[in-house]
Amino acid sequence: MTDLHPFIAGLPKAELHVHHVGSASPRIVAELAAHHPDSKVPTDPEALADYFTFTDFAHFVEVYLSVVDLIRTPEDVRLLTFEVARDMARQNIRYAELTVTPFSSTRRGIEEKAFMAAIEDARVSAERELGVVLRWCFDIPGEAGLEAAAETARLAVDLRPEGLVSFGLGGPEIGVARPQFKPYFDRAIAAGLHSVPHAGETTGPQTVWDALRELRAERIGHGTSSVQDPALLAHLAEHRIPLEVCPTSNIATRAVADLDAHPIREMVAAGVLVTVNSDDPPMFGTDLNSEYAVAARLLELDEAGVAALAKNAVEASFLDPAGKARIADEIDAYTNAWLSR
Repeated sequence: MTDLHPFIAGLPKAELHVHHVGSASPRIVAELAAHHPDSKVPTDPEALADYFTFTDFAHFVEVYLSVVDLIRTPEDVRLLTFEVARDMARQNIRYAELTVTPFSSTRRGIEEKAFMAAIEDARVSAERELGVVLRWCFDIPGEAGLEAAAETARLAVDLRPEGLVSFGLGGPEIGVARPQFKPYFDRAIAAGLHSVPHAGETTGPQTVWDALRELRAERIGHGTSSVQDPALLAHLAEHRIPLEVCPTSNIATRAVADLDAHPIREMVAAGVLVTVNSDDPPMFGTDLNSEYAVAARLLELDEAGVAALAKNAVEASFLDPAGKARIADEIDAYTNAWLSR
């Protein structure tokens, strides 16, 4: 079988499901931990590999929040954001919708306008210096309840930064019902933001239905359990509602037993628009290039198939039509040049 890694490495890509803090590389996490020695997060990048080994989803959330606790100043926010973009540029990611959880930072004392200024300064610099276009999804940390939902909606609507395009819901799903967040999604949607909640990652397909019906989801984060409901798969396919699939993440959090059991094949076979994403890449020992290689193996794709998968993410993005056409054309040009060598 052809080694697709070199092709994937150079392929222009878009990413739609990747978390801001969860994208901090071991180098950046170690640097932030050194700045804040009261944290239990290791300052040795090699020790972080053990620290980022999770027993289950609850343990992952615990570790994730300990890293969130390292982001304490606007300077920390700016450093993290720009360095995430630098890692994306190395992978030829041209466009990313980065999931940001402002409540986690503002509740820890970062002034809200300073937070917005920090991410926006990093966004503008990343596009100018690295050629990476960033947009934001502000998400509710579900474990923090309705207080967090109200605050996230207020920050998104009243202090809306220029790069903000969507409104999401992350964190644990078990015990955190989607319908309770409807008023906050209604407010965000009325303000022109797109709805992109997580659903069906560690719970069943009913959570996905709730996200669609109550939160008016335009894309579904993960949606792993959708394959358990043929009617749901048919609905997603018919209405062209994309799934943001994160294979390695699902294994790391024990949402799926192993990669060979991953339901991405069933999703594609049902005609669902599937996009491939890395979620919290350094925490899961992966990156977007690796996720494309995993998906290519599971779906038995060649170069043209991988390129088509990359174009799915462009189609499912909230980039403007001209921006979508630009990246799609770049994918086609790269692929044609590769295949005609």
